[in-house]
Formats: sequence, C-alpha cells, structure tokens
Amino acid sequence: MGAVILSDLLTEILIPVAAVIGIAFALVQWVIVSRVKVSPEIQPSTTTNNKKNGYTDYLIEEEEGLNDHNVVVKCAEIQNAISEGATSFLFTEYQYVSIFMVAFAILIFLFLGSVESFSTKIQPCTYSKDKMCKSALANAIFSSVSFLLGAITSLFSGFLGMKIATFANARTTLEARKGVGKAFITAFRSGAVMGFLLAANGLLVLFIAINLFKLYYGDDWEGLFEAITGYGLGGSSMALFGRVGGGIYTKAADVGADLVGKVERNIPEDDPRNPAVIADNVGDNVGDIAGMGSDLFGSYAEASCAALVVASISSFGINHELTAMFYPLLISSMGIIVCLITTLFATDFFEITAVKEIEPSLKKQLIISTALMTVGIAIVSWVGLPSSFTIYNFGAQKVVKNWELFFCVAIGLWAGLVIGFVTEYYTSNAYSPVQDVADSCRTGAATNVIFGLALGYKSVIIPIFAIAVSIFVSFSLAAMYGIAVAALGMLSTIATGLAIDAYGPISDNAGGIAEMAGMSHRIRERTDALDAAGNTTAAIGKGFAIGSAALVSLALFGAFVSRAEISTVDVLTPKVFIGLIVGAMLPYWFSAMTMKSVGSAALKMVEEVRRQFNTIPGLMEGTAKPDYATCVKISTDASLKEMIPPGALVMLTPLIAGTFFGVETLSGVLAGSLVSGVQIAISASNTGGAWDNAKKYIEAGASEHARTLGPKGSDPHKAAVIGDTIGDPLKDTSGPSLNILIKLMAVESLVFAPFFARHGGLLFKIF
Repeated sequence: MGAVILSDLLTEILIPVAAVIGIAFALVQWVIVSRVKVSPEIQPSTTTNNKKNGYTDYLIEEEEGLNDHNVVVKCAEIQNAISEGATSFLFTEYQYVSIFMVAFAILIFLFLGSVESFSTKIQPCTYSKDKMCKSALANAIFSSVSFLLGAITSLFSGFLGMKIATFANARTTLEARKGVGKAFITAFRSGAVMGFLLAANGLLVLFIAINLFKLYYGDDWEGLFEAITGYGLGGSSMALFGRVGGGIYTKAADVGADLVGKVERNIPEDDPRNPAVIADNVGDNVGDIAGMGSDLFGSYAEASCAALVVASISSFGINHELTAMFYPLLISSMGIIVCLITTLFATDFFEITAVKEIEPSLKKQLIISTALMTVGIAIVSWVGLPSSFTIYNFGAQKVVKNWELFFCVAIGLWAGLVIGFVTEYYTSNAYSPVQDVADSCRTGAATNVIFGLALGYKSVIIPIFAIAVSIFVSFSLAAMYGIAVAALGMLSTIATGLAIDAYGPISDNAGGIAEMAGMSHRIRERTDALDAAGNTTAAIGKGFAIGSAALVSLALFGAFVSRAEISTVDVLTPKVFIGLIVGAMLPYWFSAMTMKSVGSAALKMVEEVRRQFNTIPGLMEGTAKPDYATCVKISTDASLKEMIPPGALVMLTPLIAGTFFGVETLSGVLAGSLVSGVQIAISASNTGGAWDNAKKYIEAGASEHARTLGPKGSDPHKAAVIGDTIGDPLKDTSGPSLNILIKLMAVESLVFAPFFARHGGLLFKIF
C-alpha cells in the first residue's frame, strides 16, 4: 500500500530528540526568569531610556521616592509564604493519593489477572485468533506498571507546575516596576517552562515505556498497546484528585476572602488585612496550576493511548510498521517544535509596549501555533504514513489515505481554535455578552445570576457544533482512529496552551503580592491588566480541555466497545438504556458533590475570617497581623476530606456497572456521561468566567458604561461580587473536573474491558 518515507530508526531518534529539545528550551526559559532577583539588592539606575518592552531602566519606586527595598523584602516574604503553603498542601495531598495509587494498581492486577485465572500460558489474540499473544497475567502486570508510571508522571507534572508558578509570581511583580512589557514576558516565560516541561516529559516517558515494554512483548503489539493504556488511566486518575482537591482548596479560600473582605468589610481583594488572602493565593497555584497541569497531561496521555490501541489492531500493528504506528507520537513531537517557534513570537520577535497589547499577543500565540501546526501535520502525515493503509473499524478494516488522516488531525486542531475563541467571546469583558451581565447588576444580584446562567447555556451551542463536525468528518474519513488523532490534533499545541494557561494564575498572584506588599497604584494597575488578560485566556484553556476531553472520551469509548467485543450499542435495549440515563445523571451528581464541598469549606472560611476581624484588635486598622495559617489549614483539611467522595464516585462507577451489569450497560453509562458531561462542563466554566470578568469590568472602569456601574463598593459592584462568588466553584472546581470525569470513566472501562467481557454482568447472570 506504499512505503513510509521516514525510516524506523530515524523515528526512534526524532521523537526523544524533540522531547529533549522541549526540556532544554524550558530550562533556558527558567534560567532567564531566575535572573530577576527577589532580594533587596540595589539595582543600578541609569538615565538612558530604553523603551524596549514598554519600560525604562529606572523603577517607578525611584520616581516616587519609595525605593527603600522594604518592598522587595516584603515580596520575598509573601512569595515564600505562598510557596510553603502550596508545597505543604501538595505533599499532604500526594500522601493520600499515593495510598490510592498503590491500592488501585493492585486492583488492576487482580481484575485483569483473574481473566484467565492468573495463567502464564500464551493465549489467542483478541482480534487475530490465528495468532498467539502474551498471557493475561502479563497484561495484568504491565497494565499495573503503566498505571503507576502515568500516575507518577501526572503528580510530577502538577508539582513541577506549582513550583514554577510560585518561583515566578514575585518576580513578575518586581518586573512590573520596570513596565508592563517586562512583567508580561516574565509571566509568559514562566508559563512556557511549565508548558514545555509537561509536554516533553509526557512524550518522553510514554516513548521510553513503549520501548521497554516492547522488550518483553516483542511482536505482540496488540498486547503491548493494550497494556500501555494504563498510562492514560494513571494520568487521569491523579488529575481528578488534583483538580477536585485543588479546586475545593482555592475556591473555599476565594469565596471566604471575597464575601467577608469585599462585600462586608469593603476592602480590596488582596488586602493584607484579610486573613484568607494567603490561602487564596496558595489556591491559585494548587488548583489552577497543579490541577490544570495534571488534567492536560491526562488528556494528552489518553489521546495517545486511544490512538495507539486502535492502530495496533490495524495494518500498522498487524504489519509491524513502527513509524506509522508512532504517528501520534510524531504529531506530539512536531507540536513541541512548533510551540517553541511560536513562543519566540511572544518573548523575542514582538514587543509589548502597552496594556492593550497583552490580550492580542496571547491570542496571536493560539493563531500562530495553529497555523504552523497545520503545516507540521501535513509534513508528518506525508513522511510518517504510507500513501494508503487500513484502520480497524468495528470488526472490519477500512482503507484510508494519508491525506485523509491529515484532515482528521487538522480538523481537531482548528475545532480547538474555534472553541477557544467562542469561549473568549462569551467570557471576555471586551464583548457584549459579559458587558450585558455587568449591566444586569444595576438591579441586584438576582438579575446578575439570571443573565449569567443564560449566557453559560447559550455558550454551549457553537462548541458543540464544532465538536460534532469534527467527530463526523474524522469518523467518516478514518473511523475511531480518526477521532483519536483529531483529539491529539486539538492537544498538539499543548505546550503553548499550557504556557498561556499558567500565565493567568502567575499574573493573578503577582497582583496579590503587589497589593500585600503595599506597592504603588501604578504597579497594581499593570498587574491587574496582566491578570485580566490571563483570566480570559484561562477560560480559553478550559474550553480546549473540555473539547479535547469529548473527542478523547469518544475514541476511548470506541476502543472499549471493540475490546469488549460488542458488535453494536443499541440504545433501545433495556440494558443499554438504563446505563444511558444513569450515565447522563452522573455529571449532575458529581457537580452537586463538588459544589457542596466548596460551600461547606467556604462556610468554615467565612466564619474564621469574621472571627478574626471581630476579635483581633487593630486588624481592620492595619496595626495587627491576621492569622493566615489557620485559614490555610481550613482550606487544606476541607479539600483533602471533601475530594474523596467525588473521586470515589468516578472511579467506582465503571467497576460497579461493568462487574454487576455487564459491558452493554457500561457502554450506555459511558455514552450518557459523555453527552451530558460536555454540556454541563462548558456552560459551568463559561458562566463562572463571565461573572468573574463582569466584576472586573466594573472594577476597572475602563469605559463610560463601566464607570456608571462603579466604583468598587457600589451596589452594582456588590451584586457582581456575589455573582463572581457563585461562579467560582462552577468555573474552577465543577466545570474543569467534569472533563476528567468523562475521560477517566472511558479509559478505566478500556483497561478493565477484558475482565468485564469475561466475568461482567453478574446480576443479569443470576436473574
């Protein structure tokens, strides 16, 4: 069917080289950021005006006679407090999840090993009965190992992101003294460190794992790539706990700080007098950075595993065509190189000289990376695929051309961009939807809530159509493999996406540090501008994550149906329909649990903040220091306790459904949770983002309309704060966690498919 241009040896070299280049680039960015010293050393003053990146060499404090270096010392102290709080929380959280990690690895071994009664005999392959594959015991052992590998990589990704963010926040604040351009580049470079390290580590660990497993499996590629799906399960299960635990932590602190500080006491958001302010800043790192890093790593791992599993039973796997088999990894490798070039546009090729250029610069990153990646996909498809090949399609082999697979990846890539910009339209205060929500605050919090909910529901329409079109086209061209690589296309620019995403919380922390350190109003204006742009790009990142989760889940669902040997999924049969309706209910149950958890934790936080304001003499006047540690402890304890029930719901549902009701019912559960989960996730994330930016629109007062609603402390502003407070758990806890729910249930079902197919449906067998 045609030879592949790229040799197997060159493929084996190019993939790890691309990963190493990504890691090296991240380290270079780290070194550049570390040159900004968080110390009170006197910086040389000069009269030479250097206008590059919107700054002059003298500092604002020198202009205003404030440069006594106490500000720098204060910034360092606050940074250390945030870093220590975040590190302490993650270590405690990881102690909990490591127990789960080991227990679940043992569970995988027991379930999969029992398929053939822990036999060590070779057995007929699932899809090629005339060939012999490795034993079920081998599959159990290697699936458990790959699960642990994915889990550890996910935890490492989250921790790494948190350390980078807490390293960069005060540096961004200090660079804001020189200008908004310098602060932007510091925050963006720091985000790039996380983006490239995570993308490159994920690719490198997966590549090494495949090659090590190949030493045992040899020509049994079907068994090899079935075992490697545990890598995706490990990544996503840790991401679930990271997202839920971190989300509960950050929103408990945020809601407590907002309700008492801004609404009751009428003090600024990051005022050092507020006892919850350190916990709030810690939460930005453990929720929006560590949780998000684990989440997107899980998406990448699952998309890769889904594509590899389907390819292993197609002509690539049957004929042992290594380069074509590694097509998903080649796409990811090209993505790292493309994102590296794209990053240079933000840090070196173009200069930020004004506040209004920040958001367009970040959006250009998305457009440039998408355009360049389209060319990159074409090159990889040309050199890495034969001109025609066959793809497994539910029991048959479908003939596919290499240009058809290019279109599958490209449509996923561009659908992601569409979802991103639609999300921006509905969540940015530069456009009418959010401005309408802000205007509704004139008549109180109730109308604000009504308008915000309506906006969220409406914002679902275009993303769902984009996902539907990409599913239809990619499935028509290349069956389930087409959908898997479309998901990978959406995630191919993950390094840039993560850099933009991480930029937001870093800028948010930088603004908080500026407020707490008592820096001048001009600096706070600059950090606010960085934060406002980051708030919108964070919403775009969530849109990408949810869209890719839908495609990944569908690809995993297809792989599960094939692996469980289900010929058709008929929704009119009772077994499937009961699963369908229960699956559609699960995202509501999960959202209820996570939102109530935030509410319970926030209640304790509000009571503690009120207690301190009422009992500590001089706190409101600024002559006494609040007890930050107690608030940090409340958030930590609440999040660790409250993350267990939602996590158990997601992890146990496929096991219970598959074991007691069988693979048909489980297929219904997966389909139902996918369909309802995507809708709720998009609407929840966008509603919360819109409320947040409506509040910021009023606070900034940048337009005549905004000034009629303000200033801070006015009735419309208080109504906007209440809307923002309601939206916090929607956009930062429930919404982002739902995309993990639908992915995790699908990949878990795929890993346990051999057991469910052999021993599942106990209740139906009894009755």
